[in-house]
Amino acid sequence: MSNLVEVKNLNIRFTGERTVHAVNDLSLSLGEGEVLGLLGESGSGKSVTLRALMRLLPNKRTQISGTVNVLGQDVLALDDDGLSAFRGQTVSMIFQEPALALDPVYTIGRQIAESVMRHEGKSQTEAMARALQMLEVVRIPSAKRRLDAYPHEMSGGMRQRAMIALALACKPKILLADEPTTALDATVQIQILLLLRELQREFGMSVIFVTHDIGVAIEICDRVAVMYAGQIVEQGTLSQIVRTPLHPYAQGLLASTVHGAKRGARLETIPGTPPSLDKAPSACSFAPRCRYAQPRCVEALPPDVQVGPNRTARCILAEPIADGVAPARAADAVAGGLDLA
Repeated sequence: MSNLVEVKNLNIRFTGERTVHAVNDLSLSLGEGEVLGLLGESGSGKSVTLRALMRLLPNKRTQISGTVNVLGQDVLALDDDGLSAFRGQTVSMIFQEPALALDPVYTIGRQIAESVMRHEGKSQTEAMARALQMLEVVRIPSAKRRLDAYPHEMSGGMRQRAMIALALACKPKILLADEPTTALDATVQIQILLLLRELQREFGMSVIFVTHDIGVAIEICDRVAVMYAGQIVEQGTLSQIVRTPLHPYAQGLLASTVHGAKRGARLETIPGTPPSLDKAPSACSFAPRCRYAQPRCVEALPPDVQVGPNRTARCILAEPIADGVAPARAADAVAGGLDLA
């Protein structure tokens, strides 16, 4: 499987009254036809990472280093004309709140048609025909009538479907989805997830899907990257992350979710609070909250350990696992209570 997206050592800093180190030494890849989930709590850097892939971050107060390669293009080096061609046809994005992303003064049909005319050079008649086709593809009832509707005249679920239609109108190869179901009720949420998965297969797209909900990731993702404090702390297939999470944060995240929990069971919590991002990390960001923390965790950055094919964990617990120790015994091995000789 060839990779369409390759991000290496990405660092993102926001400057102003104070500096925020939003993303730190992030590396990820996206294969052809793959759905990659970025999973983590609010403030972990998921949405910032997506916006960096689209070059949507403000230029004046943002410092970006590292490499972002999409379909052989160096995204960070694109000029304005290159970015215009890149957005829409190569990569497109679904935003978390369509009521804010859609233009309130233009009809849904006109917004989709404008995108098609700009990127593909179609006539207005052809572009409106494409707009109607896309509204039908995302299963908006009375699609022809909805062409003349304004965003405020549609329900939250219909607006999100319209946002999906707009994002897919120029048939992008890569779709970025920034928590597109967060503001929706449970019934509409599952409908949108099923629609996205179906369209991903129909259009043959690769997708990066941002979510804080492991239940959502289970419904749509093939592979998951768990983020904490601006870093990817673990990557693996969905089944690997769900069945045998290696990083203590990933373990805590899964233990604290209601997905799959028994009725009446007490959910676990992760003690403490996420760290301030005022400084670049010089040690493990999760160490103050980690039950397995060792002195070396607060003395240096943890290694990003290759545990297996496409499986990494940024934790000292992963070192003995990479050497063949069972995950359940890794903490004892790190603490010195297990003879590895």
